[in-house]
Amino acid sequence: MAPIEKLAAKLKRLRKRSGLTQEQLADAAGISRTYLSRLETAMHDPTVGVVERLAKALKVKPTDLLK
Repeated sequence: MAPIEKLAAKLKRLRKRSGLTQEQLADAAGISRTYLSRLETAMHDPTVGVVERLAKALKVKPTDLLK
C-alpha cells in the first residue's frame, strides 16, 4: 500500500471513530467536503497545513495521521 493510501485509510478510520461525517470534519478543518473525500480516496496529497488542521479537528497529533 502506497503512503498516500495509508494516510487516506487512517484519515477515514479516525473520522469514523470520532463519529463525524465528511461534512462535519471538513467544516471543522476549514476545507471543502469534496476535497476531504478526495483525500480519503487517495486522489489528492494534502499539504502539511491541511494535515495539521485535520489532526486538530480530529483531536489527534498530526503524526498520528502519518503513522
